[in-house]
Amino acid sequence: MINFEAHTENERLEMLNSIGLKNCDDLYAGLPLDIKTDSLNLGSGLSELEVTKEIKKLAAANKTDYACFLGGGASKRFIPACVSQISSRFEFNTAYTPYQAEISQGTLQSIYEYQSMICNLTNMDVSNASMYDAATACAEAVLMAVRVTGRNKVLVCKRVNPQYQQVINTYAEAADIEVSNDLSQIGSDIACVLLQTPDYYGAIHNVDQLKEKITDAKTMLICCCDLISLSVLEPPKCDVMVGSLQPAGNTLSFGGPYAGYFACLDKYKRQMPGRVVGRTVDAEGNQAFCLTLQTREQHIRREKATSNICSNQALVALQTTVYLTVLGLKGLREVALLSAKKAHVLADKLMDKGFELQSKNFFNEFVLKVSNADEFLSGLKENNILGGIKLDDNRVLVCVTEMNSDEEIDNYAYFAV
Repeated sequence: MINFEAHTENERLEMLNSIGLKNCDDLYAGLPLDIKTDSLNLGSGLSELEVTKEIKKLAAANKTDYACFLGGGASKRFIPACVSQISSRFEFNTAYTPYQAEISQGTLQSIYEYQSMICNLTNMDVSNASMYDAATACAEAVLMAVRVTGRNKVLVCKRVNPQYQQVINTYAEAADIEVSNDLSQIGSDIACVLLQTPDYYGAIHNVDQLKEKITDAKTMLICCCDLISLSVLEPPKCDVMVGSLQPAGNTLSFGGPYAGYFACLDKYKRQMPGRVVGRTVDAEGNQAFCLTLQTREQHIRREKATSNICSNQALVALQTTVYLTVLGLKGLREVALLSAKKAHVLADKLMDKGFELQSKNFFNEFVLKVSNADEFLSGLKENNILGGIKLDDNRVLVCVTEMNSDEEIDNYAYFAV
């Protein structure tokens, strides 16, 4: 008879005895009794047909017809059907890792095209193959500035997405980097200044005014920018630009997976984290693609590594590549202009009702001042509207995209009290 168990009872006892325990329950002796359970209470097994019917029954209880005005780093945007159709083809889904260029030319070319598009939108010289998300892109940009300048103090604008700031602080604490939100401290001891435009609250900033305050030539400027907005707003002149790929061809997906973009000036390319795909020619003179920069521990000496980013979000970046290809610059500009126009229409309607905005200089998100945020949002939700993100008791962050119809905007303004 074949024994399918990984270990025999004698082997288990031998391992337990080696660490001074009598049985497996002793492994969990330190856990509180109130969190322990004797069984999973899963019930009896069901057939595939029965499970399918049960799942459909549970799914029917979900309410999915809300008009969505949520933003704050992830927004609901239109994604052409061909994006998922193309990106889910087996050539991409099962493609081999690009380390072996001879059998992964398709993957390498798609990454190369992605990098080219990011450079075009950001007006930067070099883009890497993508990052895990916008938060890690911001944090890695800070680490890069510290490496380049040899300084360990950075300034992060307090209007940067709070989640991004948390990740930056986590990275910085482990690397003994001092992080401050006071931009008045700009001086010769600062490695970099990081700001977001449009910022977390939707406001657009004049980056040139900030650049004038950075008088030390070594201090780097890092800008976190919405990729869609870069099609209509002039890309800020900075050293490094980062941001999220979620709005460009990727669904909300309950919070992920997302990806971030990372682009910089040519002089910093060898300090850039992650990997870069380049175009060359093979021995016969034909166009070929290969990894030209992969500065992590696996490839170079540990002390020379720029990060432990071992991979890029290739599939998410591919979806962005297909999305940008299908829309083109003209289509992307239309998406951006529609979003901005609809957002300002809603803002004007709300101001006509007596509401105030925190700032009128915004792209497609704005902060609405209300008397009671909980009551305001619950009243909208009762009318099938997800009205925004509660910032505090008297402020709500509202996001409008091309997905919000005129009827939804009218309903928002009508039911807002």
